[in-house]
Amino acid sequence: MGAQITLASLHFNCKNTAMQNPLKILFLDIETVPTQEALMEIQTKDSQQEADEPTILKRLSLSALTARILCIGYSIEPPPEAPVDILHGDETEILRNFWRLAADVSLFVGHNILDFDLRFIYQRSIINQIKPSREIPLSRFRSSPVFDTMHEWTKWGRDFVKLDVLAKSLNIPSPKEVLDGSKVFEYYQAGNLSDIYEYCKRDVETVKRIYRRMTFSSISDKFSS
Repeated sequence: MGAQITLASLHFNCKNTAMQNPLKILFLDIETVPTQEALMEIQTKDSQQEADEPTILKRLSLSALTARILCIGYSIEPPPEAPVDILHGDETEILRNFWRLAADVSLFVGHNILDFDLRFIYQRSIINQIKPSREIPLSRFRSSPVFDTMHEWTKWGRDFVKLDVLAKSLNIPSPKEVLDGSKVFEYYQAGNLSDIYEYCKRDVETVKRIYRRMTFSSISDKFSS
């Protein structure tokens, strides 16, 4: 009986501690566009004309050497119902505000953020000389302090699984019904920034739902009360 009471007390104390010090989670997604310098350089290189324009734009947009951050979608939990917001405007300000948000975060969650989003943010911070507020280890084969939904799904296999494909397999609406990454620059050139921001926010909302499914949070929440 004594042992049972002790275990019960430990469980109660652990639950109390968790409630007092909840895990601060930052869900994120970035959108990028080629820099003007990169676009001008490409136009002067005849060898690049062998590739079609969408291929060139995609290649430019995926490298921090030739692209910049247009916006960062994010949501900070708790609470679980926290809205998704957007950082946009001047890239240096986007980076400064991101590092302010990241300073005391316990867990960073996103899709392919180890190989793209977080790495891109670090590299653009160096280029813009915006000093990070903290170190975010981009170590593989672990789920903290970075939970990459793509790598967690494949369990560090070599498959590249797109966000919308994973979402559909989990019966979560695709965030790419209207707009996807291949159309971001087209929308950017047309001045449709608000559409890009909404698209970025939908990606973050989808990541939040996938994370809950992958960590069985939606199940445990039902019994937490």
